[in-house]
Amino acid sequence: MRCREVEALWDDVRDGDVPLREAVLGHLRACPPCQDLYEQYEGVAYCLSCLPDPEPSCNLAKKIVEHIAAIKHRHGAPITLTVVDTPIGRVHVGYKDTRIAYIGLDRGEPLEAVRERIERRLHRRVLSGTTPPWLRSLFDGFFRTWRVDENVVDISDLTPFEQAALKAAAQIPPGEVRSYAWVAQMIGRPKAARAVGQVMARNPLPLFFPCHRVVDSSGDLHNYGYGIEMKARLLKMEGYRR
Repeated sequence: MRCREVEALWDDVRDGDVPLREAVLGHLRACPPCQDLYEQYEGVAYCLSCLPDPEPSCNLAKKIVEHIAAIKHRHGAPITLTVVDTPIGRVHVGYKDTRIAYIGLDRGEPLEAVRERIERRLHRRVLSGTTPPWLRSLFDGFFRTWRVDENVVDISDLTPFEQAALKAAAQIPPGEVRSYAWVAQMIGRPKAARAVGQVMARNPLPLFFPCHRVVDSSGDLHNYGYGIEMKARLLKMEGYRR
């Protein structure tokens, strides 16, 4: 059973087809993206069950259809995964059309493990693909300037808080650092420094949203997903001097 078949059978499962329900549940146990999709569908169904009967003039059915279509559209567009050679080593890159949604240093993991991690983080299917010329050119430019145009990155799958924190980190000039508390202040959440740290730890676009430029209040480099040595190396390459 494939993901698109499970999605199409949602109404049948809710109507009580027991054998079909078992087959769908078996797929869900092994497929986090479908689990997330079903959670949203079931949430819609529960909210509808709590609503009073609509007035005849209320076009509720149209609104429901539009909402379900929006959910399907958000989960439907896949991410293409490829590998790019850079001055800091091989980098896994996930892109949608001409926008980058994921970056991760190659740590020698099987490609399937990388694909599963991206799917869990961004709730999208991930397909293997080639490296287009524009992508190589983009990374070449980044490692010369340490900057990237925000129009070529895509963080639309993240929460508003995550997006705000990463955009604030992108305002830190190359070769400089700021604290987690500074980021929290910048986004109007001064007591959320710890939550900002969690966002940086789960950043799907390191380098372009430079969590390596975010340090603790004492100025220590603190943790980094790819090790403090890599964090120090990136800052040194940018010209940082403590």
